[in-house]
Order: sequence, then C-alpha cells, then structure tokens
Amino acid sequence: MYRPCFEMLIQVLRQQTTLQNSRYLTLEEQVMIFVYVISQKETNRMAMEDWQHSGSTIFVNCIGAIDGTHIAVHAPADVANNFRGRKSTVTRNMLAICSFDMVFTFVVTGWEGAVHDSRVLTTQLEDPTSGFPHPPPGKYYLVDSGYSNKPGFLAPFRNVTYHLRDARRRAGGINGPTELFNYRHASLRNCIERCFGVSKARFPILRYMTNFSLIRQREIAMCCCVLHNFIRLHNRGDPLFDRVWGRRGNAAFRLR
Repeated sequence: MYRPCFEMLIQVLRQQTTLQNSRYLTLEEQVMIFVYVISQKETNRMAMEDWQHSGSTIFVNCIGAIDGTHIAVHAPADVANNFRGRKSTVTRNMLAICSFDMVFTFVVTGWEGAVHDSRVLTTQLEDPTSGFPHPPPGKYYLVDSGYSNKPGFLAPFRNVTYHLRDARRRAGGINGPTELFNYRHASLRNCIERCFGVSKARFPILRYMTNFSLIRQREIAMCCCVLHNFIRLHNRGDPLFDRVWGRRGNAAFRLR
C-alpha cells in the first residue's frame, strides 16, 4: 500500500467512522497492524511479536531490556577458576542494556563468568561512577527472573511458563493472565537476546577469544558492541540484522 493511499484511508476512517486513537496506539498504528495481519498468514500472537504490541498494547513506559551473556575469555591458569561459570566453561559475564531497536545503550564487559548476573547489575547500580543509565521516574527496564523485581526493573512471574519456545510448544496455548503477561514480557525482552545473537554471529572472537591480556580482551568485547551499534544505526539493510530481527512483513504492505 502506497503512503498516499494509506493516508487517504486514515482520513476516511477519521471522518466517517467512530475509530480514533486509543490510549496507547494511534489510529495509524491500529490500521497498520490490522492490515499487516490480514495481508499474510499471520496470527495475532505473531503480529504482537513483530510490532512489539500485545492484543491490548503492552508495557507502556518501558525503555529497554537488560540481560547478561557469557562471552569467551582466555584466562591464565592461576585465575581461570574465577571465570568458570555454572556450565564449567571459562567465560566472561557481559551485562548489557539495549533499546527495542537492537542498539546497545550500556555495556559492562569486565566481570568473571562465575559472577551471577544480579550481582553484576547491583554493583553497577550502587557505583555512582559506573555511568549506569538509571530509568527516569515512571520508566523501567525489562529483566528476566534472575533479577529482582523492583521500581525501574520489571521481571516476569516466577514459576510460570516464560520462554517463547515453551509457550509455543504447548498444545493448549497460553493459560491465564500470568502466562499471558510472561509471554508478552518475553516477546518484548527478546530484543536483548537478538542483540547478543547478532554480535556473536558477526564477531566470532566473542565465542573464541584469542590469547590477549585480560584487559585487552575486555576492550575487544566493548569494541564489538560499539561496532554492532554503528552497523545498526548506519546500515539498515544489513542482512544479519534482517535475519534475526524476525520481521515477516509483507513487502506489498510496507509504506513507500
């Protein structure tokens, strides 16, 4: 659908129907999502993931997602155990925040793999020199169940189905409001997992670190995140981003 046609449709709907902006969605967004769903073999659940909206719109005032990931480290034998995580592999624990456009907004690369994600985050929050971007009043980040649920940080319900793959496998679908909340939470927070996935696919050194000093290895990981952002911001047609972005949009519907 070409833009003039779409704009004419919006004008007609505003003038001749009772449709209007909702609390969280403009009329344009409502129509785009509707046309997107009917223009292909797409379920409402899949559209929710692609457009980052739930059936009734989700997570207002959310400004990003936080998680940790383990990256490779080449550690000397005398300190290797400090980097040995729960899977007995020698890694470094990297904490990151990303926007929903898959851009890193904060990264810490220096922690040993044996350190838990929540401790890394807590230390950054308590250190006034860390540069951590604290959420403004009324705003918050999405975190997984490994972190505390507190003002500024919204975690999912515990002991309730959470991961997208688990929800999709269940024959009965989503059961009840807590599972629905968790599914929507996971769908939106998935952007940080995709950021990690793109970075590790693009920069294999994050999975197979060579024998640099520990300080240099930390700097290399940070450089990879900076390059990730530069490519994301300045090369929107990058095939790796397109592959993991997961957007199954119909080219016939995209506004031109």
